[in-house]
Amino acid sequence: MELRARVLLWKLVLLQSSSVLLSSGPAGPATPGSSVVSESAVSWAAGARAVLRCQSPRMVWTQDRLHDRQRVVHWDLSGGPAGGPARRLVDMYSAGEQRVYEPRDSGRLLLTPSAFQDGNFSLLIRAVEETDEGLYTCNLHHHYCHLYESLAVRLEVTDDPRAAGAHWDGEKEVLAVERGAPALLTCVNRAHVWTDRHLEEAQQVVHWDRQPPGVPHDRADRLLDLYASGERRAYGPPFLRERVAVGADAFARGDFSLRIDPLEPADEGTYSCHLHHHYCGLHERRVFHLKVTEPAARPPPRDSPGNGSSHSGAPGPGAGDPTLARGRSVINVIVPEGRAHFFQQLGYVLATLLLFILLLITVILATRQRRRGGYEYSDKKSKSKGKDVNMVEFAAAARDQALYRREDIRLGYKNNLLKERVELSHSPLPAKSIDLDKEFRKEYCK
Repeated sequence: MELRARVLLWKLVLLQSSSVLLSSGPAGPATPGSSVVSESAVSWAAGARAVLRCQSPRMVWTQDRLHDRQRVVHWDLSGGPAGGPARRLVDMYSAGEQRVYEPRDSGRLLLTPSAFQDGNFSLLIRAVEETDEGLYTCNLHHHYCHLYESLAVRLEVTDDPRAAGAHWDGEKEVLAVERGAPALLTCVNRAHVWTDRHLEEAQQVVHWDRQPPGVPHDRADRLLDLYASGERRAYGPPFLRERVAVGADAFARGDFSLRIDPLEPADEGTYSCHLHHHYCGLHERRVFHLKVTEPAARPPPRDSPGNGSSHSGAPGPGAGDPTLARGRSVINVIVPEGRAHFFQQLGYVLATLLLFILLLITVILATRQRRRGGYEYSDKKSKSKGKDVNMVEFAAAARDQALYRREDIRLGYKNNLLKERVELSHSPLPAKSIDLDKEFRKEYCK
């Protein structure tokens, strides 16, 4: 009998590879898409303080100093031989504290201390008695994530060792155990929500997105990221980043409302609040269509001069005539220009003046050149008309030609005949003396 109990204890430890698994919440790393739980259109006046409400009690961070006591497993028994309502047998928190309710069950009912690390919540009964027969229920509660799972196992006590065994009746497992023998009621759930107790803080995040008018959801701009660990990241344009905020105690109260103060016309668009609790499988999205309106005009004070009244209470010139339209005051605001703009305008003026000076110099030079050319042409023309024929110049020209012909031109000739011809052509002509006075007298005598 003692040997059989030890064998069952070893089976309890090695049951991780072959057991009945419970179906629970998110069991994989895949993150489903966020579901839109609310969509509303809000309108605020420019200059006011806009508040977009985004609250969820499931996002409240409630982990305490005892390392996540929100998870608990307990075994209940109902439908025993004596009948009556279900009674609690044993329970255990995720911190490892185990509690047995009946004194006679102390030492008989055992749960493995590492149940919330390996996901094995099976119950071991050392020596089965007649009163142990009935319907056993393994209940898993996660108060933080609001998850509840249960598994039923029916235990039957028999005196025939050959009738001992286990089978499935279509709804639950039926286990037949010999009287006085140990019994192992299997209950295994290895989903990370029941085993990873230190991942809650890292998997809880809230972020705000903004879509300008005409921009689809998949191209939205990220504004804020909030983590349960206290880390915060701000994005978006600087003119909007300095005016948006979420409460510092958002995870303590579950209130992640976005405040925009003051509101400007450029803030108009679609805002989305995303709540992600990867640990508990929570993925929600709240959409707000924000419209910015013009601020309401404030009525002028009664004693102001603009409404036709004075401090003495005397009515103005148009106070009694309702047909007269009230004039509006126009205030001209002169914005001083920057130094860069001044230098830019000065550069334009100097460049224009320089181009004008260059054009003027070009015109002056062209005019003077034209006049100088006209004077030279007129002088040459007048000299050519009044010049007399001088025979001495002709003689000088003839001498120049004679000198040119005397130049020794050394050429290679093929024969002597060509050389003689060239020498004859270059030989000086005999000077012919002409008596001009005699020629004039002849003409005069005729």
